[in-house]
Amino acid sequence: MNLTLRNDYGCTEAVMEEYCGFESFQRTADMLADKFNITFTHKLHDSETTYWNFQFRGHKLTLHFNIFNGVSIFPEQCKSAAKKENDAVMDLARALTMV
Repeated sequence: MNLTLRNDYGCTEAVMEEYCGFESFQRTADMLADKFNITFTHKLHDSETTYWNFQFRGHKLTLHFNIFNGVSIFPEQCKSAAKKENDAVMDLARALTMV
């Protein structure tokens, strides 16, 4: 897993893998569920993009997949995310790279 942090959308986005297939998204989702006991609360799919919402340490985050951009994690309320939510994204992303 190759972690890149960026702030292009007004919040911290942890890009876990760029230019990858859906299997990378599924592998990341499985790691979140298995290693961090995360349950996905809402799942939205379309032909190019997938959003799965979940909570991590009380913060609402989103696991995202796009066929053009890859797999990333960001706060559910991206543009209005609090610093604590952005910090939770960074903490989770770093923990995922250690797994």
